[in-house]
Amino acid sequence: MSLKSKSNTITILIHILTWVVLGFSLFLYQPLTWDIVLPYQFWIKQALIIIMLVASFYVNSIVLVPAYLLKNRTGMYFVFVIVLIATVLVLNNFFDRSLNMHQLMDTAIHKHGQPRHGDKNRIFDYAIIFIMALVLGISTSITAIQKWQSDIRLREALEQDKISSELSFLKAQINPHFFFNTLNNIYALTHINAETSRKAIHQLSRMMRYVLYDTQHGTALLSQEIAFIKDYINLMELRLTDKVTVTFNSPTTVNDMTVAPMIFLPFVENAFKHGISATLPSSILISVEQHAEKLELRVENSIYKDNNTNLEENKGIGLTNTIRRLDLLYAGKYTLDLKEDTTANNYKVHLTLNLS
Repeated sequence: MSLKSKSNTITILIHILTWVVLGFSLFLYQPLTWDIVLPYQFWIKQALIIIMLVASFYVNSIVLVPAYLLKNRTGMYFVFVIVLIATVLVLNNFFDRSLNMHQLMDTAIHKHGQPRHGDKNRIFDYAIIFIMALVLGISTSITAIQKWQSDIRLREALEQDKISSELSFLKAQINPHFFFNTLNNIYALTHINAETSRKAIHQLSRMMRYVLYDTQHGTALLSQEIAFIKDYINLMELRLTDKVTVTFNSPTTVNDMTVAPMIFLPFVENAFKHGISATLPSSILISVEQHAEKLELRVENSIYKDNNTNLEENKGIGLTNTIRRLDLLYAGKYTLDLKEDTTANNYKVHLTLNLS
């Protein structure tokens, strides 16, 4: 049995149990405590009243509330409710006449010296009206609450679909962006060292396997992400001169946790894009630290005017999309500090993620 079928079965059983308890409490318990012998017609009448109440409940819940009240046709809704209550009262009087209830009950009660049934008939009609109002009120409340909860779930599902679609779009932009830049670097290598370029292509294929296949579920292990960053740094180092110093620090032992794939790459990529010079000494520091469920990425690089005078004004597709991904995936659970120090001629990135 599927989860949905099981849930529906439980709901039906709860409804049946509720009506059994309600029917017994309102229409069976008190007559059973009377010290008189009641005719069988009385129990038929009580059963008919319960059936009318059940029918009224579901007519209101399934037809009237969705068709009128929830569509802001309040006037029509109350007209039909009054008609429904009036119908129950008419049927109640019809059953009384058909079953000859007045005479039978008067005879049964008179034998025990009780007040005549006719004196209580009007009170009984008022009780039916009160019980009908109560049943319809409960029916309306339950239906309205269910509709409200259904609307909330629908909005959440639509919002989740929207976020998932946006994340897929952002990731689809990041991957070609990374791939395009890396191919440019390898193309430059082919003019310098064919053997090194072949090694770079092999390393790129391994990285793309991670991008295309290992991250399809939207998450990756932290150890995989760190390994990917290492491969990327090694790939970039193939074309660097001795004037560039690259330092990469990572935890010796990684406590594996799931993380958004390629969430670090744009920060590292920008460091290589804007922080190196072919003629001047330059340095890049990349550090990944893990403290329990807290993850920190630090990237520091030199700034060269011939590359980009202001990184804040030219973040590129990768960095812009990464910030958007952070907003969607780690809302309220991340801090990102980007600092450009023109005096010290360096650029710093400090990203903190709470993975709890």
